[in-house]
Amino acid sequence: MGKFLQTEKPNQVAFKKTSATISSAAKADGMYKDHAYPFCLPRDLAEENLYPRVRTTIREYFERNKIKWHDGQNGKPSNHMCDSQVCCANFLFPFADKPNALAALLKPIFPDVQEMLPIEDGLYVAFEWIGQENYLQEKISRNGQRTRGANYTSADAAVRFRRTDGREQISLIEWKYTESYSSVNLEVAASGQSRVEIYRKLFDQPDCPIDKTRLPCFEALFYEPFYQFMRQQLLAHEMEKAHELGADIVSLLHIAPAHNLDFKAITSPQLKPFGSSATGVWKSLVTLPGRFISIPTETLFGSMDTERFPELKDWQAYIQARYTWMAS
Repeated sequence: MGKFLQTEKPNQVAFKKTSATISSAAKADGMYKDHAYPFCLPRDLAEENLYPRVRTTIREYFERNKIKWHDGQNGKPSNHMCDSQVCCANFLFPFADKPNALAALLKPIFPDVQEMLPIEDGLYVAFEWIGQENYLQEKISRNGQRTRGANYTSADAAVRFRRTDGREQISLIEWKYTESYSSVNLEVAASGQSRVEIYRKLFDQPDCPIDKTRLPCFEALFYEPFYQFMRQQLLAHEMEKAHELGADIVSLLHIAPAHNLDFKAITSPQLKPFGSSATGVWKSLVTLPGRFISIPTETLFGSMDTERFPELKDWQAYIQARYTWMAS
């Protein structure tokens, strides 16, 4: 267990006990993987893990688009209060119907944003985006359907906007919260299938977005989080080549708490000489400028001016009360 997760669990317990957004019934310990924990909600009240104003609309959105909740049951999100997908939803879904506020949020990262464009269902933020086609040639399930949020490479979220130069851009978003990773080699799946062979074809292409002249070998990427970075960067690249949803550019935006020092660890032994953080190493390996950007959660959301967007003041208060590291 990472140190950041250790500190977040009691913080979430404190929020659960004191917040008016959590009902009295939901303040009880919740079962998670056959054990009861104070940092979990009762499973039948798991929707209270979400910011109150989006609890209904985001669940409807997930159901409509057949998106899986991680560890969720009966169409509800995970009851674990340190769940990363829940955290992502709490931060981003309130912007899904507020294009002007979303543009203001993203402007420091993408200064050429002119206007946000809807990406799905008339909303300006999509979740668990896997691309309109099976670009990575990942194995399709027996029913012939790909599942968003499970078993396929998914970006946690995605946004779309028109730039000041007239071009359109999609940014896939990789969201992290309390994650930490060890140096476990992931070349072979539990089924015995070689993951290396699944993605080698795209890696071997001449236009691969990863700098193969610097990379010791392809196998060096099969450690988290580099395995995720690799798949999402390939997904973004193939979406760009296909001009998905009219996009001329598709980039990958990584968002994680600066307070989570565990995530910075370079888990791949062969990549340790390449930098001092996982995101720094990955940025050095992406060939095209601007296709990978990493920003702390605190920096991105901490500068949000709710005086300009008073409809977000309640959301901001919720975020600062629940994720106390945002205010420090």
